[in-house]
Amino acid sequence: MSNTWGKLFRITSFGESHGPGIGIVIDGCPAGITWDSAYIEKQLQRRKPGQNKLTTQRKEEDIPQVLSGIFEGKTTGTPITLWIPNENAKPQDYEHLKDVFRPSHADFTWWKKYAIRDFRGGGRASARVTAGWVAAGAVAELVLQTYTSIQIRAWVEQLGPIKLPPLDCIPSREVIDSSALRCPEAETSKQMEAFLQAIRKNGDTVGGVIYGCASGVPAGLGEPLFDKFSARLAQAMFSINAVKGFEIGMGFAGACRKGSEVNDIMSYEHGRFFTLSNYSGGIQGGITNGELIYFRVAFKPVATILKEQPGVDKEGKPVIIKGRGRHDPCVLPRAVPIIEAMTALVVTDFLLLDKARKGC
Repeated sequence: MSNTWGKLFRITSFGESHGPGIGIVIDGCPAGITWDSAYIEKQLQRRKPGQNKLTTQRKEEDIPQVLSGIFEGKTTGTPITLWIPNENAKPQDYEHLKDVFRPSHADFTWWKKYAIRDFRGGGRASARVTAGWVAAGAVAELVLQTYTSIQIRAWVEQLGPIKLPPLDCIPSREVIDSSALRCPEAETSKQMEAFLQAIRKNGDTVGGVIYGCASGVPAGLGEPLFDKFSARLAQAMFSINAVKGFEIGMGFAGACRKGSEVNDIMSYEHGRFFTLSNYSGGIQGGITNGELIYFRVAFKPVATILKEQPGVDKEGKPVIIKGRGRHDPCVLPRAVPIIEAMTALVVTDFLLLDKARKGC
């Protein structure tokens, strides 16, 4: 099982949804980075369950405990281990599912691969483990804040059929978080919330799209073949539960355009190269070009619904399955900080690789 991600800035994730807790080991973090526990906790609070009536009502404080790698308020360059206890685990809520395969879950595929599965809320396959990723992403952002002016943002662009109109500028996290759905436009957020409330009351779920971006990323990060910046970013996003689509720059919209309409013309002024447009999304030939990196990530509806559905058990016998317990009607609001975290991990890893290549 692959639980480690990254080349120089590496993370190793561990733990299960309804076990004692979850955690993350961060290896390759430079020494001397000022430790900001408040910032890390703030990012985890943005992801934690039970934030409002639109999310799962599982109650977890998600305050990470530092087990190693920090001394006198600084990173030491040794592995950083963060432990997040599961304080509100209820494995008994899943006893009725231990011998059945839920529709669109990892139950069957996990059992087929390993001949055993943790049925307690999905176990290792649960989105609960992404709390560790968010903590690691916050540490990566501390590195970026130390060496660069790079800013990473994500927000909900579409929920079901409701889509956010184009924005004039990149919103702050304060503006994004002012919406329960993390949609940075009041009227659209209101429409989304009403739609989601109706979906939730009907025992159903809905998906949508998150827009992510990174500004201030220097040109020259990434490789031209098998380690493209765009490829690593896509891999990071597809590691997140419920992700079913990814596009960067103009993405699929470019399939119906002509080259003369979408080529990014190069220019030079005041000692700086830049493009007059940015259909490429800040990446050309797999390498960053210094422009804004922007992308979209599509999430499918949450697979657990509070409606009866036909299924089968381990013996192949037909059963009727109905979700119980505490579940999100839509993953988007809590997925925003996960998108930001995975983006920060990608950018930080490539920056450290670039420093190593240049010997600086």
